[in-house]
Amino acid sequence: MSEVPTDAEAAARAVAAFTDRFGAAPEGVWAAPGRVNVIGEHTDYNGGAVLPVALPHTTRAAVARRDDGRLVLASLQHPGADAEVAVADLAPGDPGGWAGYPAGVVAELRESVPGGLSLLVDGDVPAGAGLSSSAALECAVALALRDLLGLDLGPADLVDVARRAENDFVGAPTGILDQSASVLCTAGHALYLRTRDRRSEQVPLDLAAAGLALLVIDSGTTHSHAESGYGDRRRECEEAARRLGVDLLCDVRDLADLAPLDDGDERGALLLRRARHVVSEDARVREVVALLGGGGDPRAVGPVLTAGHASLRDDFEVSVPELDAIVETALSAGAHGARMVGGGFGGSAVALVDAAATDAVATAVTERAGATRSFAVVPSAGARRLS
Repeated sequence: MSEVPTDAEAAARAVAAFTDRFGAAPEGVWAAPGRVNVIGEHTDYNGGAVLPVALPHTTRAAVARRDDGRLVLASLQHPGADAEVAVADLAPGDPGGWAGYPAGVVAELRESVPGGLSLLVDGDVPAGAGLSSSAALECAVALALRDLLGLDLGPADLVDVARRAENDFVGAPTGILDQSASVLCTAGHALYLRTRDRRSEQVPLDLAAAGLALLVIDSGTTHSHAESGYGDRRRECEEAARRLGVDLLCDVRDLADLAPLDDGDERGALLLRRARHVVSEDARVREVVALLGGGGDPRAVGPVLTAGHASLRDDFEVSVPELDAIVETALSAGAHGARMVGGGFGGSAVALVDAAATDAVATAVTERAGATRSFAVVPSAGARRLS
């Protein structure tokens, strides 16, 4: 993957592109990062814990106000696919495609933008790779509107605006993990977020000091939350919770308490597998946080990551052969642990590797498992204004 631009370089590119498209400079440029989850997959909408880090890769939004009531959207990553609609006419599905994500944010705040907006998007978060490119776009726009329009929105409000845009406007039934990571993460840390009550803390994550790296590996198999089986998994979790008589699966802390789901029929067996992943994954998040905070060797996190992949593959059934091959190849090439990340049905994997072995593992997954690209993650800053 090409080198990530500095904030100054990214802002200058966005300003130039906006000026070329709209004939005048924007009022500002805002950025929000993608994320990779160290551990904690499909726990967020079940009220459980997550542990993401922000990527150095960001999506940028250059924005200016208009006076004609129109929303005009352009993207350097989607040339020729501009969208224009009256702010008053915004509705789920109109506009669709990439433009639905920023439009959904504007729709959430439409009462504050009667004059309309010109908005140009640029970025380098890989799309469809399980790295939350959609949340990065939503959060960059939400932050831009807050600052530009002087709205009284705190970090949690920004997360909610962005999540509702994805849930209600785009139609992807995600939890709050992606948007929370994009807004709340800080450089050099992982975000330990308990999604039920939204308590969070920053967990120091200096892998370089331990001679380690977290390698993100793109399978090249794209996915979409709105079109994949993500919604099915969420409904299965909700059904399992109802059968167990709890509000959310995070209320179950002991795997033995899932026994009532095993009632002898096929549906009960499926729900047991789904719930077993969520409960065990929640426990894995707590285990990784304890390992990172205990002063021991972070290499001990590796087997926990690998166990998480097995659970996602076998119990939650959201992995694909391409991701399984990447995980197996990374482990055979010397990774301390590896797992798929994101909602599943494609996307990326992560591998915890010795820094000195990063190139060797990257070469192995490319040559033997068909990975399309890989890069080492540095825990980076959350959403911010660039200019």
